Order: sequence, then structure tokens, then C-alpha cells
Amino acid sequence: MSTHTTTETTHYHVQKRRRAQFLEDWRDNHRTVVGLDDATMHETARGSRVGVYVGADGDRPTRTMDALAHEIDPGVTTTVHRHSWDAMVFVVAGHGWTEIDGERVDFGPGDSLHLPSWAWHRSGNDGDTTVRYLTFSSQPMLETMGMAVLEDAGHTPFAGLAPRPPYSPGIDGADPYANRLRRLAREQERRRSGRLHTDWDELELRNTPRGTRTTFLLDRAIGYQASGITMAMFEIGPGRQQSMHRHPGEAWLYVVEGSGESYLGTEPEGGKRHPWKKGDLIVVDHFLWHQHINTDPERTAKVVRIHMFDSLLETMRVLCDPLVLFEEPPTHIRDAQAGDPSTIEWPENDRPTWP
Repeated sequence: MSTHTTTETTHYHVQKRRRAQFLEDWRDNHRTVVGLDDATMHETARGSRVGVYVGADGDRPTRTMDALAHEIDPGVTTTVHRHSWDAMVFVVAGHGWTEIDGERVDFGPGDSLHLPSWAWHRSGNDGDTTVRYLTFSSQPMLETMGMAVLEDAGHTPFAGLAPRPPYSPGIDGADPYANRLRRLAREQERRRSGRLHTDWDELELRNTPRGTRTTFLLDRAIGYQASGITMAMFEIGPGRQQSMHRHPGEAWLYVVEGSGESYLGTEPEGGKRHPWKKGDLIVVDHFLWHQHINTDPERTAKVVRIHMFDSLLETMRVLCDPLVLFEEPPTHIRDAQAGDPSTIEWPENDRPTWP
């Protein structure tokens, strides 16, 4: 018995039309700054409140990462759940805890946490003020690949929860199957032993050629094993600016403290400046020239930057080589834009405050 699969026109025309529609829809979805007030908070079945800065659940779809705000009232413990994607957490207010596969991690303002894929987790607030934190996850990328799975277990004790998906240990042998078993087993062992928490008080900011001082919050350079998302924080001196650059992929910049504006444009000149303030999310869309400026002449501005770097951008660099996928001006122009960060009198790195 034979079957025939046909379309109304050739694959060339179908794919060309589909690609054109995809790009048109994506361009219509372009954003610059999502304000604090745009991330409306909603009560959820987990016991928390959630607001969407960017993500399909808030009618602001993205392709690789999302950005959500969460609040937990005093005395509340969320349900326990897990998912096939990993997430990064940045705390902006309150003192609480997150339990990850049965390991409790206490946190305060400015702390960062990593929630590995398939790790059961819940959060709670034993204090007397509301806890607020941001999450940045790879859920959209997993959904694109048809691998986004979410499982909520209510308030089941951790002892009664199923473990993460099992994997086979490596075996001896020189054949391709044995090589694969060993390679994937090593990868799972590495990913399941990564760091989970960065305390704000441990941070050490260092001056960069872009005119800012910066530090990693969650990154493989400091022991984390994420799916490709990296999270860093940079500080811009009073009245100073970061040098201009561009790259592919989405990048979110959450304003922790201060106010300013960002230049976004398809060329180094002729674009627009978009104002931002504490609590806003700056959206740097694909391959735009961008530069972040602190317009306050007296106070520094702190910004947390989230980028799908290690997986998406590095893969694109290889697949698109010899195209240049990260650009910044020549050194003398970069230095002129950035200025010398060593001339800035940097303040003490105090924990963030809210509101």
C-alpha cells in the first residue's frame, strides 16, 4: 500500500513563504525596554505571584530565553516542580530560601541561584517582608526543539519525588556506542555537580576596557553548569557609558540600581536612545549596535546582563564562520567611548534595595 504526501506548491515556495512570514512576525515583536509596570503580577496556583517581562506567557514571545518576576509573601512555601530547562535566579528583595533536589539554599538581595534542568525545586519565605526575584530561563529554546516539559508535584515531600532522569554509566570499549556512553555519562556527571548559589558578599567587580567594572554572577567560569545561559553584572560610573558593540542572539539587561538610557540601532549612528530606570528590562534584539549610558551625574548604575552565550552564540559562530558575529569599534574608538574606568571613584558594593 503506497501513500502520497503532497503540497499545493513546491518545497521551494513553501519554505520561502514560511521563512518570510517568520521574519515578519519576529520583526513585529521587536521591543526595546520593558518597564517595571509592564510586568504585571498575577496570582498563581503555586502560591506565588508571577509577572512576565518577556516570554510567550505574557504575550511577548522570544526564541531562546524568557524573563519573569516572582513574589512570595511571608509564611508562604510554593509547590515543588521541575522542568526540562534550567533557570537562573537573581534576588532583588527579601530573605528566603530555595530547596533544590532536597538541598536548601538561603538567599538575600543580590544573591544568584542556578536551577538545573530536571531538578525538583520550591521556594519559601520565612521572613516578614515580601520576597522578590527574577528568573531567566532557556524554556523558549527547549520549546522550539519540542523538549519543554513541566511537572508540578504540589507539596509532595522531596523524599517521595522521582529522581532526575537516569543515565547509563560509561563502559569499556573503543566502539562508537561505548564512546557515546562514556561521553554522555561524563557530561551528566559534570552538569549534576555544578554550583548552585552566588552570595552577593562574595562578588569582586573588576574594571574592563568597555569603561565599566563587572563580575560574573552565574557562569561556567565560576563553577556553574548551565545550558548556555550566562549571567553577569556590570556597573557604569556616574555620567559615563559603556563602549558600543553588537552580537547575534537575544540579551536581557535588568536594571538593579540607577537610571540611564541605551542606544539601539542597526548602525553605530542614527539609532535611538531608550530611557530606563531601576526595575526595567532592556531588550537587546538580534545584531543591533548598542551602548548603555548612565545619565546620573552622581550615582553609578548597576545592570545584570543575561545572554544565551555558550550554546547558541558559540554554535552560530562556528556555523556562520567566516562571518563576524561579535563586533566592536577599533581599540582607539572603543577606549574613547568608554573612558578610563580606573579614574572612577567606585562606591562600596552594597546589596540591592527594593523598591
